[in-house]
Amino acid sequence: MTAPDAGRGIGRESAAEITTTFVGLPRDSFRILHVSTGNVCRSPITERLTRHFVTERLGVLGGGLIVESAGTWGHEGAPMEANAEAVLAEFGADASGFTGRELLDEHVIMADLVLTATRDHRAQVISMGHSAGLRTFTLKEFTRLVRAIDPATLPPLEDGVVARARALVRAAAALRGWLLAPTAEADEVYDPYGAPLTFFRSVGDEIHEALDPVVTALTGVPARA
Repeated sequence: MTAPDAGRGIGRESAAEITTTFVGLPRDSFRILHVSTGNVCRSPITERLTRHFVTERLGVLGGGLIVESAGTWGHEGAPMEANAEAVLAEFGADASGFTGRELLDEHVIMADLVLTATRDHRAQVISMGHSAGLRTFTLKEFTRLVRAIDPATLPPLEDGVVARARALVRAAAALRGWLLAPTAEADEVYDPYGAPLTFFRSVGDEIHEALDPVVTALTGVPARA
């Protein structure tokens, strides 16, 4: 899906207004924001798979962990693409109740970790400001960095998933300049919009492979064999 106006929806409110709105929010939660273009294919799959995989490991999606998504040219209020729903069903993940969102300043401000489908999405999020640079990665970039982090250096899950998640983001940000992608395409998840179900499945497999080590690091629990 190609956006005719990549800046649409960004900066609707002034940063000062939004910052004032969210000052004083409790810090007992950790928000993961998945970003793609239309918020009807890649980011909904990633959002719902993240929720599903965390619940598989911990028995519940909770402990202050919140998983959301939005699109840089988001189809506000649109349903998820049918092929995306089908892919989620094949993974046993819940696709119900989803509606697309257009990426707004407030989403970036509230997010503790932003994971994007592509480098262009990452650049758009960072261009919005709000000190987003240190907490915004492509999904595959974050996976590469997480794989290099010693789990023993992270807080134990007994300290809470929020503390562990914050430490994970700090460690990944510190490694970013040292572990570069082998190719420019290595950090991309390509858009399946309009493609057949077989291509959606390949994208779903890519996302699954990238998410597995991230969720393991977040929860301290490996996937069940």
